[in-house]
Amino acid sequence: MTQTPPVADAPIQHGAGQPLPWEPVLMTAVGREGGRFLPDYLLRGGYQGLTKAVQEMDPDSVIKEISDSKLLGRGGAGFPTGVKWGGTKRNPGPRHLVVNADESEPGTYGNRYAIDADPHGLLEGMLVCCFAVGIQQAYIYIRGENLYGAEVLEHAIKEAYAAGYIGKNILGKEGFNVDISVTRGAGAYVCGEETALMESLEGRRAQPRIRPPFPIEVGGGLFGRPTVVNNVETLMCVPHILVRGAAWFASIGAPACPGPKLYTISGHVNRPGVYELPMGTTLYDLIYKYAGGMKRNQKVKAVSPGALACQLLPGTDLNVQMDTATLTRPPHWHPPFGPVGFGAGGIIVYGEETDIVQVVARAAGFFARESCGKCVPCREGTHWMQDVLSRIAHGHGRPRDLGILEDVTRNIGGRKTLCALGDFSVNSVASALRLFRPEFEAYCNGHARSSAAGSGVPVAAG
Repeated sequence: MTQTPPVADAPIQHGAGQPLPWEPVLMTAVGREGGRFLPDYLLRGGYQGLTKAVQEMDPDSVIKEISDSKLLGRGGAGFPTGVKWGGTKRNPGPRHLVVNADESEPGTYGNRYAIDADPHGLLEGMLVCCFAVGIQQAYIYIRGENLYGAEVLEHAIKEAYAAGYIGKNILGKEGFNVDISVTRGAGAYVCGEETALMESLEGRRAQPRIRPPFPIEVGGGLFGRPTVVNNVETLMCVPHILVRGAAWFASIGAPACPGPKLYTISGHVNRPGVYELPMGTTLYDLIYKYAGGMKRNQKVKAVSPGALACQLLPGTDLNVQMDTATLTRPPHWHPPFGPVGFGAGGIIVYGEETDIVQVVARAAGFFARESCGKCVPCREGTHWMQDVLSRIAHGHGRPRDLGILEDVTRNIGGRKTLCALGDFSVNSVASALRLFRPEFEAYCNGHARSSAAGSGVPVAAG
C-alpha cells in the first residue's frame, strides 16, 4: 500500500458509523487551568457516575451496565471488566481493589498522562468499582519514578476525603466505606504483571505467583483475599458509562472492543504524543493523520503496536485496526508465538533508516535485565538471547547464530513461563527474524550496515 499522507482529513467515524467530530471522553481536563483539582472536576460533571450508582442503582445493576458496555481491560490482556468484577463479588469478602498504574512498558505513557491531567477521574472509577463489588480497601500501585503522578494522586485523595467522596458512609450510603492509598513501586518491569505487583504490595520480592488460584479468588489475591486488578484507563471509562449508558459506550469504535482509547505513539513520527481516539482507529491514520507523518518523509519500515512486548508489524500493514480483537486473531497470529498483540496501545514507529538488528538487540537486553529469575526458561533464555544478539549486533555473528536464536525463542515463548514476560521477550526477536531475516544474515556474514552503531530504538517517552 502507499505510505503517502492523506490529501485531506476525513471525518472520524463515531458511534453507529455517523461522521461526527470526535469529542474527548477521558481527556477533558487537558489544557484546563486547575483541571486536576476537585472544583474543576465537579464543574465538568465529576462524581455524577458515582452518585448515580449509589443513589439510583444497586451493585448488581452497576456490574451489568459495565458488562453491557463491553468494556475490556486497557492494560493489555483485554479481559471483560464486568466479568472480572462479577467473579470477584461472588467470592466471600473482604475484597480488595488494586489499580495497576505501574506502566513500565517502554513506549507507553498514557496512564501517566491521564493521572497527571485528571486524577479524580480515576478515583471516581475506583469508587464505583468498590460500590459494585463490595470493596472497602483500594490501592493505587504507581511506578516509583513517577513521583509527580503520585503527588497528584495524593492531593486528589485528600480532596476527595474532605468532600466525603472517600471515607465512611460515602454520599450518605450507610455501610459504603472505602479507603484509598497510593503505593510507589521500585521500578521493576515485572510489576506490570498483576500477581508480581501484589507480591510487591505485600512487601515481598516482585515475582509472579503460580495460578490458580486467580486474583479474583480466595487465596489468589492481595493478602489472600479476592482482588480486582484494573488498569488506570479501564477505570477512567467507568463513570462515563454510568452517566451516558452502556449503549453509548458500546457504539464507539470497534464493535468487539469498543470505547475511547489513549494511544501513545513515538519513534520516527513528527508529532509523538498521546491521542484519544475511538478504539479501532487504523495505524495509517494514527501515523499520518494525527502524528504528523514520518520524519524526513521516510517510509514506515516496522511498527511495535504494543511497545516492546508485542510482535512487529511490517510497514506494509498500515491499514490494520489498532484494537485488541484485530491484533489477536488471523492473519495477525503466528505460531508458535501467538498473536501480534496490542498491549496497552503504546505504538513505536520505525522508519526505513532504522537498523532492526540493533532494535531487537537492545530490546533483548532490556528483557534480560528485567527478568525476575523465578522460572528457568525466562531466567536463562533471556540472557542467551541477549548474548547472541549482542554478538551479532557488534559484528561478530556467525551464520549458525540465527538457528540458535530461533531455538532459544521457541524454548522461551509459547506460554512456557510463569508470567507473560517470557513471551514478551521473544516477540520482537521472533517477528524480526521472520520479517527482516536478510538483515540478520548480512550481519552474520560480515556485511552489517555502516550506520548500525548509531541506530536503534527510537526515543520513546516512558
